[in-house]
Amino acid sequence: MKKNIILTIIFCFIFKIPISIAKENLSLNFDDIDVVLTGNFIQGGLAIGKTNSSAPINFKNRELRKSKDGLFVIGFGRDHPQNANLTLKVNNKLITKSFKIQKRIYKTQKINGLQKKMVTPPKFFWDRIKKENKIIKEVRSLNSNVDFVFQKFTWPAQGIISGVFGSQRILNGKPKRPHYGIDIAAKKGATVVAPTESIVRMAEKDLYYTGGTIMLDHGHGLTSVYSHLSSINVKVGDKILKNQKIGEVGSTGRSTGPHLDWRVNWFDQRLDPLLLLENK
Repeated sequence: MKKNIILTIIFCFIFKIPISIAKENLSLNFDDIDVVLTGNFIQGGLAIGKTNSSAPINFKNRELRKSKDGLFVIGFGRDHPQNANLTLKVNNKLITKSFKIQKRIYKTQKINGLQKKMVTPPKFFWDRIKKENKIIKEVRSLNSNVDFVFQKFTWPAQGIISGVFGSQRILNGKPKRPHYGIDIAAKKGATVVAPTESIVRMAEKDLYYTGGTIMLDHGHGLTSVYSHLSSINVKVGDKILKNQKIGEVGSTGRSTGPHLDWRVNWFDQRLDPLLLLENK
């Protein structure tokens, strides 16, 4: 029975990779200060901004970190509202410009025949889950002064896309939280690499939900997560090169078959990893 469930999840719930969404350029003018945004202005998208001004820039009530070249990052979560607002402080005056974020229609993924503990954790695990979630939240709050986020992202693993960003999951008939990453089904032991240079902020072998888990810091509030790993080849604080091996695909934690769950966050905004890839 368990084998049949695994086969059903891996092969019957295969999703096609969404059609590539071309990056756009958007120019905003703030009293003769020009700001250019380049990216995907869609729920789950990321945009890179550039300005030659030293004026503070705010987005979602956060002053943005800028590189020495005037580059910065903003992200639009899964359910980001239609309007987005960017604010500059010019001559002690706040100027806000609005732009539109495209709404997405998300898929529904139904998985039946799961063990009860795979759907709702037993109460004696709740304290553990709460503690682990707190640590994850702390990593996502980092605003590191490294510029790896501006590099081109590559695939962290090769395999079949078995789950897509934003899909509503219904487990044993019960609606659960949306899936905030993409699932890459591959053989146990398949290599997982870093999509850009990065710094390791978490390297845990046994989290309740995600099992073997690595969190990488790309700078400017952008972090990425690699879950259900069977082995981990890095430690916290390591500086990782692009395409360097960080671990191996597994089925640890709350998983029904070997795969990599890859997620990307800009602070608390959940982003679609596929939109970060240069060659989708």
